[in-house]
Amino acid sequence: MGKFKKLLIVVVIILALNFVLFRQMGRILNRSRSAPPYQAVEATQALHRRLRIADMHDDSLMWRRDLLTRSSWGHVDVPRLIDGNVAVQGFSVVTENTTPFAIVDGWPLATWMSMFARAQYQASKLHQMAEASGGKLVLIKSREDLSKYLARRNNEPGLTAGFLSLEGAQALDGDPNNLDRLFDAGFRMIGITHFSDNELGGSSSGRRKGGLTDLGRTLIERMEKKGVIIDLAHASPQLVDDVLNIARRPVIVSHTGVQGNCAGDRNLSDAQLRRIAQNGGLVGIGYWDGAICGKDVDAIVKAIRYAVTITSVDNVCLGSDFDGAITAPFDTSGLVLLTEALLRNGFTEDEVKKIMGENAIRLLETGLP
Repeated sequence: MGKFKKLLIVVVIILALNFVLFRQMGRILNRSRSAPPYQAVEATQALHRRLRIADMHDDSLMWRRDLLTRSSWGHVDVPRLIDGNVAVQGFSVVTENTTPFAIVDGWPLATWMSMFARAQYQASKLHQMAEASGGKLVLIKSREDLSKYLARRNNEPGLTAGFLSLEGAQALDGDPNNLDRLFDAGFRMIGITHFSDNELGGSSSGRRKGGLTDLGRTLIERMEKKGVIIDLAHASPQLVDDVLNIARRPVIVSHTGVQGNCAGDRNLSDAQLRRIAQNGGLVGIGYWDGAICGKDVDAIVKAIRYAVTITSVDNVCLGSDFDGAITAPFDTSGLVLLTEALLRNGFTEDEVKKIMGENAIRLLETGLP
């Protein structure tokens, strides 16, 4: 066998192994430290069943998995959302650094080269799943949608709902007019940046970490007019300040930690927490180690307690980052463990209701078109 053929065989084997490995990345990167079923005392379970739980951020749409079917890996699918009594789930769409996903998982050719096309494609996945769910997964796009769904859920258990959010406005491909097209696709929350600085502003992990650009200011104005909620997760400190200087509606940091509890570039300072509270906005506490500096449910509660102390119990919500390449204490069917831990750490039932979902639902009720 010639040297060229041997080299070709080696290359093919390496590519095949990488392909197989990449297809397993979702299983490898999205783990839970404990497995279901998750148990709590009956009094806690009874309270948990009465909650309207809302989680403002996951990344489940990027992985090769049918979310209508219970999976043995990852954190979120519709059966587990229902088991966890999740009323509303924020389904985030990731477009940055996802070209390998598009290629390996067979996304449409346009998504290989366009982040805007990736956003549209992942949005279509959620639409298709909602249509195929037999009414168990409801897609929320307006205040009216939310109101009708919550009224229906009062009398019909076994339902969950989701809304679309965008992790980083780089998916507009630099054209603010694409906001209209993304709105038509169902997006109701948009983060300004993700891992990198873009045409609109600076990222907490970007090179410049700058503030809001002129194009970014135009986008903020258009988002507020259309009823698209502004998400400041991954925003640089200057970008957070710049947006809060001009925002007329409450904003959210959908998934984060707080520096007073856990140091980190992405985590919010006390000053930022206070400004977000003054804006009437929300801080979504994440479940991963970099957000909470811990590995168990009590670490989540410790971060929540700190954020509540600096702001108020009305300004804190859940922002798990489930399926965001994290290891979490539990999957979404185990949220009763968080209810239990909040009670164990001194939160009242009314406070638990607010943190677990009522604050987030209030933001949606006032922020959606």
